[in-house]
Amino acid sequence: MIHPQLQAVVDDFERAHDRLRQLARSVPEASWRPRADPARWSVGECVSHLNLTSAAFVPVLRNGLARARQLGGPPPRRYRRGPIGWLLWRGAGPPVRVRVKTTAPFVPRGDASAESLVDEFARLQAEQIACARDADGLPLGRVRIASPFDRRVKYNLFACLTILPRHQHRHLWQAERVWEALR
Repeated sequence: MIHPQLQAVVDDFERAHDRLRQLARSVPEASWRPRADPARWSVGECVSHLNLTSAAFVPVLRNGLARARQLGGPPPRRYRRGPIGWLLWRGAGPPVRVRVKTTAPFVPRGDASAESLVDEFARLQAEQIACARDADGLPLGRVRIASPFDRRVKYNLFACLTILPRHQHRHLWQAERVWEALR
């Protein structure tokens, strides 16, 4: 059994994965590439962006966990995000109130098949869930990471673990809105 706050992170990752599976069952392959609005991403682009994000963050998580293991110390009674982490967590979820332009490495291409996007999401999701489970008992608040989106933005490892599934829900919400508009 892992710390309840980390179990909540695992649960949030699993809910995002369930949400994507439901979307994949609902949206025909032909509807993954078209954009409902030329200025907004398609369903497939939303999922591709999440895959790009996860692929960039998995090594950051693993490195952060290794650093936390080296620090050692007693397990925390409560994990905290810190002020920057809390602000990013707060702004990352749906509904989208503030649009933020992503950096070039995270701009998705819309050419992958739905099946390949969903398979890649599942593979990366399993890795992120494993990281959340491996974090149990570690001093996550004492390890600061730099965001792959902008190296100047730094926050603690617990915040990172909570922001990632929230960011997934943001873009899955966006993909669901695209599908609604296309129907």
